[in-house]
Amino acid sequence: MTTLAAPDGALPLSHWGLIRARGPDSVAFLQSQLTNDVAAIGAGQVRLAGFCSAKGRLQASFMVWKLADDDVLLACAASLLPQTLKRLSMFVLRAKCKLSDASAELPLRGVAGPSAQAMIGDMGAWTHRPVDGGSLLRLPDVEGVPRGIVASSTPLENATAHVLDDAAWRALEVRSGIPLIEAATVDQFVPQMLNYELVGGVDFRKGCYPGQEVVARSQYRGTIKRRMFLFESASGPLFPAQEIFHSADATQPAGMVVNAAGTLALIEVKLAALDNGSLHAGSVDGPTLTRRELPYIVPSDAALPV
Repeated sequence: MTTLAAPDGALPLSHWGLIRARGPDSVAFLQSQLTNDVAAIGAGQVRLAGFCSAKGRLQASFMVWKLADDDVLLACAASLLPQTLKRLSMFVLRAKCKLSDASAELPLRGVAGPSAQAMIGDMGAWTHRPVDGGSLLRLPDVEGVPRGIVASSTPLENATAHVLDDAAWRALEVRSGIPLIEAATVDQFVPQMLNYELVGGVDFRKGCYPGQEVVARSQYRGTIKRRMFLFESASGPLFPAQEIFHSADATQPAGMVVNAAGTLALIEVKLAALDNGSLHAGSVDGPTLTRRELPYIVPSDAALPV
């Protein structure tokens, strides 16, 4: 895989948006809807969480943190924010919780490299702290590159003199191995297909939420036959929802691109397709895909321990 350049700087995250949940019932409402334990998120913590259909398929994925017990922020893909906000709002009913699009109120900006390190200091991964008018989130490093996200209406004064290239930021996202559900991939994946429980996005002890029975059954009663891995294309860019084919079967897709950055992509694929042959983007005649290393271990067999 091409060696990661040393990115440094900041940029607006136009592909991310922000939902705000306010009101005394906000935490309880989100607890009943998301795959992670929202009630257990402590001060200064950030957690991943998914929003599933009744069939256990991910409708959206979030980074979640609390400004207060009655004020919760959820960062998600901008491409599906309106439909996610509408769908979540359908379930509020009598709960004292108001959901709104806070993308303009607290625009998201990414920071990476030395510029990020200067801001985050000794913050641990998946934590946040207040900054003027908002929050600074500390993301996990990617191949030694520090990363953060600022949700604030206040300019990043003295934070960085460099403008970070969008392609460089997206490459960091893909290499992190943390999936983001986009408009093109809504309703395609059960969380485990995207390693979501491996990166901390699912809590199996928290209780009910839409699709919980399907997600739990996949974990404990069945086998996981599909997983997400990092791949690089021999040529040509990849894109979300692009079908992946195995060299032995030109008729049935063996997987799907989840997120992409140029020729690099997170791809959900049948585990059986990794044993032999080759994988190709778009068709069996498409660019060959080479598997690269993720920053965490994925179970190599289909069965997961109970």
